[in-house]
Amino acid sequence: MSGPLYVPVLPIRAHAVAAVKDLAPWVRDRTSPLWTLPVMTAEDADQLKVAVDKELRRVAAAQKYTAAWLDAPYADLTAAAYGDLLHSYWSHTALRPVTGPDLPAAHQTAAADSALQGGSSLGIRVRLPDTWTDELAERTAALLAQTDPEVRVDLLLDLQTVFPGRPDAGKEALRALDALTQLTSWRVIAMLSGGFPDDVEGLLDRDRGDADRADWDTWHEIGASERSYAKLVRYGDYGTLPARNIGRAVDDGDRSPYGLLRYTTERTFLLARFWAEKRGETGATREAARWITGFPDFRGSGASTGDRWYEQCARTTGAKGTGNAGTWNTVGNIQHMTYVVRCLSRVAD
Repeated sequence: MSGPLYVPVLPIRAHAVAAVKDLAPWVRDRTSPLWTLPVMTAEDADQLKVAVDKELRRVAAAQKYTAAWLDAPYADLTAAAYGDLLHSYWSHTALRPVTGPDLPAAHQTAAADSALQGGSSLGIRVRLPDTWTDELAERTAALLAQTDPEVRVDLLLDLQTVFPGRPDAGKEALRALDALTQLTSWRVIAMLSGGFPDDVEGLLDRDRGDADRADWDTWHEIGASERSYAKLVRYGDYGTLPARNIGRAVDDGDRSPYGLLRYTTERTFLLARFWAEKRGETGATREAARWITGFPDFRGSGASTGDRWYEQCARTTGAKGTGNAGTWNTVGNIQHMTYVVRCLSRVAD
């Protein structure tokens, strides 16, 4: 079975695109993101088309030389603003089309046709936020039955949010994979899940804390099973962002007055929060960076450009170099994706 080592689930946002572009070549070569177009709003159809094209052009440029998947689950593909553009990008760039058994028939048909015309594979994103059902298996089988047999298919099993409070996630994933792997010969099988907390408030003590990486444990549970497909299942996650935010509209107005630095260790996410709204000084940001770089788990500035940013922020003074919300999202995902690929490379070897 071909395919990437790691599948990060990323929103089509400037900070996420910047993170992928700044990955070291050896990391990018082992990574195929699942890009998700968020909810888009505009005053009219023409403005919507311009806005959608801008976002798709941004991610297509980032993936010019490496393949990725492009999902647009919130898009109405019967509307020209989406239908024409998505077909063009799906069939003429390195962005593979994605659909799912929960999406409208028009969406399924458009994605499958684009895969056939573009000669690429078709991603089937099966969302499993709760328990596995026979109905979901039947709907996936129906989607595969209506797809041209010449089209190769990729299974993207998306558990969405996986926290310690969902201990049966691994069991449900195995139930799903037991059924789905029997339906067809998948080109790629990936299990996706998000372990970054939705709300860090209850995890912090004086604005510092950590969160368990329950999604990482769930993937290891799959690998430790004796299923024949277990070693073929690729790992995917939502990086250092909550899974529930993947489709959030860019201009939804939901902005926190706090900044948050995140750092990934083998078992946890380190969390350092600070007041960021109308900040007149940058000491709080640097103090958060010093807290992270003071841990034995900190991998040093040579590990990635994200790690380098944390160290430079911690060691220098003044306003320059402390970044903003976009910067913190970018460097958080750079260090995370680099570390995950390094860990997965050791497992593969």
